[in-house]
Amino acid sequence: MAVPSVLPLLFGFLAFSVVVFVGSASSSKFTELFQPGWAFDHFLYEGELLKLKLDNYSGAGFSSKSKYMFGKVSIQIKLVEGDSAGTVTAFYMSSDGPNHNEFDFEFLGNTTGEPYLVQTNIYVNGVGNREQRLNLWFDPTKDFHSYTFMWNQRQVVFLVDETPVRVHTNMEKHGLPFPKDQPMGVYSSIWNADDWATQGGRVKTDWSHAPFIASYKGFEIDACECPIAVAADDNAKRCSSSGEKRYWWDEPTLAELNLHQSHQLLWVRANHMVYDYCTDSARFPATPVECQHHRH
Repeated sequence: MAVPSVLPLLFGFLAFSVVVFVGSASSSKFTELFQPGWAFDHFLYEGELLKLKLDNYSGAGFSSKSKYMFGKVSIQIKLVEGDSAGTVTAFYMSSDGPNHNEFDFEFLGNTTGEPYLVQTNIYVNGVGNREQRLNLWFDPTKDFHSYTFMWNQRQVVFLVDETPVRVHTNMEKHGLPFPKDQPMGVYSSIWNADDWATQGGRVKTDWSHAPFIASYKGFEIDACECPIAVAADDNAKRCSSSGEKRYWWDEPTLAELNLHQSHQLLWVRANHMVYDYCTDSARFPATPVECQHHRH
């Protein structure tokens, strides 16, 4: 089935991106925004293209040079081709400390011919276990596709090629915490997780197919940059619209999905979701509170 048209979706995220405000960062070069985090010898640079390598010695990972609060972060990734069973390629945002906030895309490799699964997860104040899994409407190993977090004080939206695949809504009115007070770094990595990644760990990594390569390009961060020396409360204030200071992510049109986006999300859930923690009564005999209030 073809994915619904995303053209109406674009205006919501692009119409306001032409307005650049103090504290926002935007770029497309890896070296301007990111730095290698570990296993430097497993990085391959080919012009604007970055490749991370996983072999039976090590994986590799990188992190953003700055931390951010609210905005949009996007990377184009081409996942490991062929037999990728046991491997995980992750793209995520996270703050520091035991009570951290985190938004995850985890791409779970599979045996040749079987579809990749994409696992998303959200941690708020150190509490996670909010996994959802979906397959995609395309082969993510054949070409580059964009994976995006859009984050403001009202919602966190996970997007694949500008199609929303998950929304986490601010439910503070129901007594639930929302990630809005901790600057987050941006990270990506590839590693061996054959104890759980493929069919619950039943299929192990076949190292005869190594090295496993994940390719990256199109690094974009249009978000509020938070200096390390500034207190969290002050960052929250400086990254929020007030008076004449207006940030695009606080525009009313981005407070919730528009009608077209809502239809897209419903389409994704109906046709591509294979696991949702909200319906896992074995893990959660009592339905998690946020699941009772989420419309999607």
